This record gives sequence, structure tokens and C-alpha cells, in this order.
Amino acid sequence: MEGSKEAELVMAVLMYAVRCLLEGDEAALHDMNFGPKEIAALRDMKLGDLCRVESMRAHCLAIALNRDVYWPMVANLREHRESEELQHALIKADAPQEMLQTLFGMRPREFTRLRHSLVTNPGIGRPRDPDDAAAAQLWLAWKAIERDSERPLDGSHYLAMHAKTGISLRTIWRQIHRWDAYGGLDVSGAR
Repeated sequence: MEGSKEAELVMAVLMYAVRCLLEGDEAALHDMNFGPKEIAALRDMKLGDLCRVESMRAHCLAIALNRDVYWPMVANLREHRESEELQHALIKADAPQEMLQTLFGMRPREFTRLRHSLVTNPGIGRPRDPDDAAAAQLWLAWKAIERDSERPLDGSHYLAMHAKTGISLRTIWRQIHRWDAYGGLDVSGAR
């Protein structure tokens, strides 16, 4: 006989409770409303008892959502998902490993794995320098983002410059770092 979804939940909670017991985490058991009698009964349970829970129709749990924990958890999950999507978009747009390391702390091995799975035709070697017209266009896009944004350049800014100029992210990353280190060019494109 197949167990019900309620029985699966009870089984999962009891397995968690047994693990708490084995690890000596009685505070977690108390938080789940296990008293001394329930803990003693849990200690006496055998594996077969836990397996038989699946066939029972009884439900011994009172589940409640803790909104104070739930909403920050959902926000954190969303933030991680958006960061991962941004990283993937950057890699698909041929971002260099140094960019992903600097912006997200991505290790070279992870970068290489993602690049092989996401990019069909990755750039190889040193990126080409943009011609004067492209450099001037990139300069203006960069300065517009710096002017309009109150935060330092992030991955979304680099993607926006890539979309606006059509210049590869490897070239954008390299060029902006050169301008930061050695000075830029004026709006006419002269160095």
C-alpha cells in the first residue's frame, strides 16, 4: 500500500527528530514540541517502526509557517537565483574569468565548467582593442552608467554596456580597467 503525503511528512519529521536525538540536539526537539516522554519514546523506536509510519493514516503534526523566517529565506533564494542567472548571462556574453572572479568570487574551475556548458564558441586569446569609434562609444556608455548609478559597476552594468555597444565583454572589461589604471579618453575618442 502506498503511503499518503501526510505519512511521508510524518516520516520525514520523525527521521529529522531521530537525527536530532543522535546528534544530541535536544533544543531542536523541544522547539518541535517534543517533551521528555516523546523523546524517550523516540529513543525506543526501531527502524521498522519508522517504516510502518508510511502505512498509517494518523497525522501527529501541527505544521505552521514562520513568516519571519520564510520571507527572508525566499528573498535569499531569489537573490541567489538572480545572481546565478546574471553570471550565466555574463558567461554567455563571453565575459572573462577575471570578471566573474572579481564580481562573484567564482573560482577558475567553476568558470571553466560553466563556460563549456553555456558557450558554444568562446573567445580565445587576448581580446582585441576597440577601434577609436567603438572606444568612444564604450567610453560614453561607461560614463553614463557611472553618472546614473549610485553603486559601483556590477555585472548588469557590464551587460548593459555590451548590449549598447556590441563590444565583447572581454574587451569591455579590459578597456575599462585600462582607463581606470591609466586614464581614459575624452568624448571625441582621442587618447
